[in-house]
Amino acid sequence: MFTALLDKFIARFPRAGAPLLWLRKHRKARRTIFIAFCHLLGALTSIDAILNVRTSQGAIAWAVSLNTFPYVSVPAYWVFGRSNFEGYVVLRRETAAELGDAERQLARDLFAMRPESEPASATLLAKLAKLPATRGNHTELLIDGEATFRAIFESIEQARDYVLVQFYIIHDDELGRRLKDALIAKSRAGVRCYLLYDEIGSHDLPSAYKNELRAAGVDIRPFNTRQGDANRFQLNFRNHRKIVIVDGRTAFVGGHNVGDEYLGKDPKLGAWRDTHVKVQGPVVQCVQISWVEDWNWAAGSRPTLNWKPETAPGGEDGLAFCLPSGPADEFETCTLFFLHAIHAAKKRVWIASPYFVPDEQFISALQLAALRGVDVRILVPAHADSQLVYLSGFTFLPELDKAGVQTWRYNAGFLHEKAILVDDYCGIGTANFDNRSFRLNFEITLLFAEPSTVRAAEAMFAADFARSTRATATDFTARPWWFRLAARTSRLMAPVQ
Repeated sequence: MFTALLDKFIARFPRAGAPLLWLRKHRKARRTIFIAFCHLLGALTSIDAILNVRTSQGAIAWAVSLNTFPYVSVPAYWVFGRSNFEGYVVLRRETAAELGDAERQLARDLFAMRPESEPASATLLAKLAKLPATRGNHTELLIDGEATFRAIFESIEQARDYVLVQFYIIHDDELGRRLKDALIAKSRAGVRCYLLYDEIGSHDLPSAYKNELRAAGVDIRPFNTRQGDANRFQLNFRNHRKIVIVDGRTAFVGGHNVGDEYLGKDPKLGAWRDTHVKVQGPVVQCVQISWVEDWNWAAGSRPTLNWKPETAPGGEDGLAFCLPSGPADEFETCTLFFLHAIHAAKKRVWIASPYFVPDEQFISALQLAALRGVDVRILVPAHADSQLVYLSGFTFLPELDKAGVQTWRYNAGFLHEKAILVDDYCGIGTANFDNRSFRLNFEITLLFAEPSTVRAAEAMFAADFARSTRATATDFTARPWWFRLAARTSRLMAPVQ
């Protein structure tokens, strides 16, 4: 095909095509020039990687691969190498002159609902998120899929003004159709319904599913990371958030997506262990800000919503904080939060994550916490749904075990929750403990200092540890050499995941 195009060009432009005619007759020269061009392109691209990739490990991995095997690495870098999300506007960070009356009033209202004295951590996180900690929230921990989706569908049924929905994965299965039917019913009843999904996470969502929602008046949009000429190859980012908001009064955030497997109906994965949280109070408006920013990127508009925060019934003392994070942030928000949480811990750091692939700074932070007497425990699935994550997880055991960090493998199904318990506060959200969540995904985490919520999270962790087995360094060191090699190789791929 290339030769035929070359012949057409030479025939049409004989003078300009003279050098090409020479190439047409000399196959070895063509091959040499092609190889030289690829390596030159690889060298130039490696300069961009060194200048722009966020981590030194990632920069080294890209630079080596781009110069040694550019034929595959160069197009891979164009697709997966970017670490900054271009064009996304973080509304929280616009100047006051650019904010509307509703946004300015919301800022005043939320500030008025801050606690009189708040932990130093809350002040630090407020600088990262540009959102304050608020009092007057009520929280309900939702353990596993049945409790989560029962509460979500009950709230959607009670909606009077609008329903905002956002999921990374939506399947056209029994649970997915229940969501579709619930939104169609509310839309036909006059309730405004908006549905946002990640087009990569929900790549198999059929057009018929979306068209049926649109026909009923539901506004459904893909997040569309590739919009805009500069973002054509922006495929390495994901909107991993899972959010449902009803009337600006109730919000749901957590680890569940929309699929039958999240109800434990996948025969391969079996029982599904996950956690969501239902919140009421002013923190709902903070979650809503995150949803609106994503919708604004996807649709180029902001729906008219309820921006009046109200104290939740029985939530006068409920202190809560919303931490959205993503590749459009000024700082690596997710990274800095977890590092701060580990470094500031005095009594305990309990972390549950299905994808535990930390880099060296987190390994050091966990080791230091354990060495100064903090109870550090990591809860991961015994059987992961990613072979790379499963294998690389073994390589961390010797480093963590020798410092006193406990690693537990959950045996009663597939653990998918993303939870953290640090001293006297806890967090439930969508962020995994890996490079993708720290730097490439749009995530959201809710943090709570309400004593009843912290006790519920402590009981949840205790029940999970009771269903788990302690993992030690020998689980890796006693393995055959080929297993250790495969595990180490998997770990090397973590920076470029």
